Formats: sequence, C-alpha cells, structure tokens
Amino acid sequence: MKKLSHVNKEGNVQMVDVTTKGKTIRKAKARGVVKTDVHTLDLIERGQITKGNVLTTAKIAGIMAAKKTGELIPLCHPLELTDIDLILSIDHKKSLIVIESLAQTEGKTGVEMEALTAVCVAALTIYDMCKAVNKKIIIGDIMLLEKSGGKSGTFIREKR
Repeated sequence: MKKLSHVNKEGNVQMVDVTTKGKTIRKAKARGVVKTDVHTLDLIERGQITKGNVLTTAKIAGIMAAKKTGELIPLCHPLELTDIDLILSIDHKKSLIVIESLAQTEGKTGVEMEALTAVCVAALTIYDMCKAVNKKIIIGDIMLLEKSGGKSGTFIREKR
C-alpha cells in the first residue's frame, strides 16, 4: 500500500513537508454544475433574483474561496495564487449552470484544492441566492478536470 503523505510514522495526521521541493508552475482546472429549473434560470438571466446578480456574485465568491482554501481545508498548504478565474455558463437544454475554474501558482505544491474550492463555493453561492425561488436546486458533478506541474506530472480527465 502506498504511504499516506498526511500520516506520520506514529499514525498521526500531519501537513506534508514541502520545504525541499522545488517551485514549478502549477495549474488546475475544476468543474461542477448547479441543476435547477427553467423558471430559476430565466430569473437569473433577467437579473430578477432579489439578492442581485447571481453569476457575478458566484464568480467573486469562488475567487475569494480559492484564496482562502488553506484556511478551510485541514492540512492544505496556504498558497500564493498567481491567477484564479471562473467561467459560469448556462446550459438551457439541461437546465444547468456549469462552473469551471482555473487556478495557477508558481509553488511547491499543487492548486487542485483551490480550483475545486472555487467551484464548490460558487455553486453554494448560487444555491444561497436562488433558494427563495427554488429549494430543489442540486449541486453536483464537482471534479478535477486537469492539473499540471510538480512531481506527479499532468492529469487530464477523460471526456465523459
């Protein structure tokens, strides 16, 4: 069995020591979806959700969350992000809001958690802003799409 990097010889949790690792450019892309109904999507697009502009607010929330990932996830290193961006798009056929994030840094550890956290918090923000209209909203399919940099190399998820 592969050694768990967050557990020491005594079986206690620990943060991984990256002191001696070299810096590389790290990138990660994540994705998630918010499933809702046609009526809610219509209200979002027309700017008629009473809490304000849903997609812009969700994007800002995702960016803020990515910057705070090290404070939210135990044992996750705080990183100096060099870029974080989110793209939110509406898929009318499937009644979805698709959220994609791209996180980047030059550092000693990856940015997968930052990309995933950005997607999660953006999705939660959409739910929070729209729950008065539709409590049946579903958040799902949150996944890492790609990552590059570091010792483990590149990962690209196969198309589903």
